[in-house]
Amino acid sequence: MALFDIFLPALIIVIFILSKAIKIVNEYERVVIFRLGRLSGIKGPGLFLIIPIIDTVVKVDLRVVTIDVPKQNVITKDNVTVDVDAVVYYKVVEPSAAVNEVENYKYATSTLSQTTLRDVIGQIELDELLSNREEINKNIQEMLDVYTDPWGIKVTGVTLRDVKIDDTMLRAIAKQAEAEREKRARIILSEGEFIAAEKMKEAAKMYQEMPASLKLRELQTISEVSREKNLVVISNSTQIGEIVAMSKAFSDKSKN
Repeated sequence: MALFDIFLPALIIVIFILSKAIKIVNEYERVVIFRLGRLSGIKGPGLFLIIPIIDTVVKVDLRVVTIDVPKQNVITKDNVTVDVDAVVYYKVVEPSAAVNEVENYKYATSTLSQTTLRDVIGQIELDELLSNREEINKNIQEMLDVYTDPWGIKVTGVTLRDVKIDDTMLRAIAKQAEAEREKRARIILSEGEFIAAEKMKEAAKMYQEMPASLKLRELQTISEVSREKNLVVISNSTQIGEIVAMSKAFSDKSKN
């Protein structure tokens, strides 16, 4: 009984020490170990041992983290006020740097995302913001990568989720789009008139070389108009006879 009383406290102490020394982390986690305040190494995943009291551990999640960037009120390069919000995706690639180089990497990355979003949007015009989002997303991601690389963090993606414009500016954009469509319509109409004038010029030259063809064209036009049977046409029969004779002569010549 006395022996049991001696070994029982020792057994309890051993069990307590083992419970503090044995650590288990998941596949997507790593543990940064500090021994007496100095960086000792990185452990995980799975089972490993530490020295209780002497070692302290900091657990880091390696999965992709999503940051919902709050709506930012930004003035674009052409002095238009817009509300923009975005989503940023990042993950920790160097756990020791994420723990040692920045106090709170999650808060730091979130704050940096807001600042970078305002900086990038402030350097572009509204038209580019509305029509070139993919390029803007890429620029924001590259800028975040430069700042977060010393922290052991990799930004995997950035997406502009919504761009809100004031109603007054929306009406101005609609007027601008309408004016642009009107401009294109006038250009197309002018091009059509130019082509038609060129063709009429060529036709006039041909009629000048052969006046009889002009009269034939006139008769064809009268024939097309008179299909409604409500038109009375008075023409010079002598000229018509001459035209018929000339047409027959040209026809006979072509046969020969």
